[in-house]
Amino acid sequence: MPAPLPVPIEFRLPDGWLPARPDGLDTREVAFAAVHPHPDDGYAASITIAGQHLTPEQNLAELADSAVQQLHDLADPVEVVSRIETGSPQAPVLIQRIHLTATAGTARRELVLSQVYLNLQDVTDHRRHAMIRLTLTATAAQHDTVLPEFQQFVRTVRPDTGPEA
Repeated sequence: MPAPLPVPIEFRLPDGWLPARPDGLDTREVAFAAVHPHPDDGYAASITIAGQHLTPEQNLAELADSAVQQLHDLADPVEVVSRIETGSPQAPVLIQRIHLTATAGTARRELVLSQVYLNLQDVTDHRRHAMIRLTLTATAAQHDTVLPEFQQFVRTVRPDTGPEA
């Protein structure tokens, strides 16, 4: 069963991507998953969405560190190859790329994760904030091919403010 998101969001999947049941690496907290229609050597690239409420003392870097630590329990080796903090003080964003080797199905695979952490304000209670984590997981061979589609997807993610008037 998908995990609920702490704040409602809306988004648009890239053309051809298919909603899927969350499974695979670190999906305990996944609220939504989609897969690429053309697997690479039997492994379908995926986009997942997860989230949690933020306390005032939490920041995106600590949450990203925690996610990397969880990956160490599932894969070896795990390496954060880049991390950028951007956005504004009111809406910080953290972007990181992780290389890892893990068993997916019956095969050991070289995977690349591109993660975007968003700090979103709750539209119903502006004192509350939530972290939304968007993750692209793909084989090392396919990652750079599907990355532009993931970037397009990220640009569509926004708080869902309900029906338009």
